[in-house]
Amino acid sequence: QVQLVESGGGLVQAGGSLRVSCAASGRPLSLYAMAWFRQAPGKEREFVATIAWSAGMYADSVKGRFTISRDNAKNSVYLQMNSLKPADTAVYYCAAREGRSTSFSRYEYDYWGQGTQVTVSS
Repeated sequence: QVQLVESGGGLVQAGGSLRVSCAASGRPLSLYAMAWFRQAPGKEREFVATIAWSAGMYADSVKGRFTISRDNAKNSVYLQMNSLKPADTAVYYCAAREGRSTSFSRYEYDYWGQGTQVTVSS
């Protein structure tokens, strides 16, 4: 199985940028479709972005502001977040799904990281 560790979260002002990273170990990341989800206090975990080969798909709330990418050689996936808003404040989780088919549903993902906190101040 694969282990996932997120990093790069922090505090940023509205309008700013942040990049969160997810490092995988145990198995090659190339075997998996990858995604980012987030969970704000009192809310359910929601889909943010997913990537199979090179093209990302995004939730409407982040489209045009966030970019998901992967580097299979480094066994890592990234989420570049620009024009951040206070509504983006959440714990961001990296997830892996067996095979290369992406999904918007958190129930379709097999492995999860521990999450990294992103806080956007107004």
